[in-house]
Amino acid sequence: MCIMIVATLFIINTIIGGNSLTHAHVTTWFIAVILFFVSYSMQKSGKERPAKIMKMILRLFYILILATGAHLFGVWATRLGANIITSHVLIKAIFGLWVIFAMEFVLDRLAKGKPTGIFWAQFVISLLLAMIWGWVVI
Repeated sequence: MCIMIVATLFIINTIIGGNSLTHAHVTTWFIAVILFFVSYSMQKSGKERPAKIMKMILRLFYILILATGAHLFGVWATRLGANIITSHVLIKAIFGLWVIFAMEFVLDRLAKGKPTGIFWAQFVISLLLAMIWGWVVI
């Protein structure tokens, strides 16, 4: 399934142009953050079933984020070659993964009734770092 998503994104990127995949990646992130807050508020208000559905939709967006991000990383890797290991692109990818992990941990800990404070801090820090790295550094 991931191969089909990446292939579709590659075809769309080829037809529309190179920068459109960046827009798709940013848009999926934006929607995922909104879904995260909606899922959090539903879970917090005790609506278990709708919150579970929102979490599944959010996880679909995680897959889209990973697919578009992997494709963008591949584009950068093609341009940079062996220097990709020491580039800012790899650091941005790590920050992006950190955001996804933090979002998932906040929702998981909330569902289990455990404290979420440290994971909220991780979410905010990782999101800010990923945004700064994506728009300012790269």
